[in-house]
Amino acid sequence: MERRTFITTALAGTACLALGVNYCSSDHLSVNAKLDDKHRLLFSVLLPVFLDGALPDVPALKRDAENRTLDAIEHTISILPKESQLELEQLLDLLEGRLGLLILTGSMTPLMMRNSAELIDMLQSWRTSFMEMMVTAYQGLRELVMASYYSAPEHWSRLHYAKPNFLQEMK
Repeated sequence: MERRTFITTALAGTACLALGVNYCSSDHLSVNAKLDDKHRLLFSVLLPVFLDGALPDVPALKRDAENRTLDAIEHTISILPKESQLELEQLLDLLEGRLGLLILTGSMTPLMMRNSAELIDMLQSWRTSFMEMMVTAYQGLRELVMASYYSAPEHWSRLHYAKPNFLQEMK
C-alpha cells in the first residue's frame, strides 16, 4: 500500500468515525421548538455576513434589527416541516461542535471566534462546493436568514416593495 493511499484512507476513516460519534452521542434527535442560546448566538454571528449592507449603520438600530431577525428565524424554524427542522438542527449542532466544524469547515476554530472575512470565505466555499450537501447547507442558511429579515415590513423599502393596497381600494 502506498503512503498516500494509507494517509487518505486514514483521514477519511477518522472523519467518518468522528462524524458518527458526534452524530450518535448528541441529543439533537428531538426538535427544539425554540432557538436555544447557542443557536441564537450562532445565527447572530452569521447575520452580519448574510445581511452585509442591509443592516442599519446606527448601532442601536442594527442591534434591534438583528434581534427582530433572530426572533423571526425562531418563528420560521417552528413552522418548517419536521424533516426540515431535524436537518437544520443537525447542521446547527455540527456547526456548534468542534468535530462538526472540522468536518464542515476544515478548522476547529468556533465560528464565534472567526472574523467576517473568514466566515465569508467559509460560506463562499460552501456555495461553490462540488458536494451538493454543502451547497444545500449554504442555501438553507442563507434563505432562512434572508426570509426572516425581509419578512418584516420595515425592510421592504430596501427591496422597493410596497404592500399591495388593492383590497383597501375595493372598500
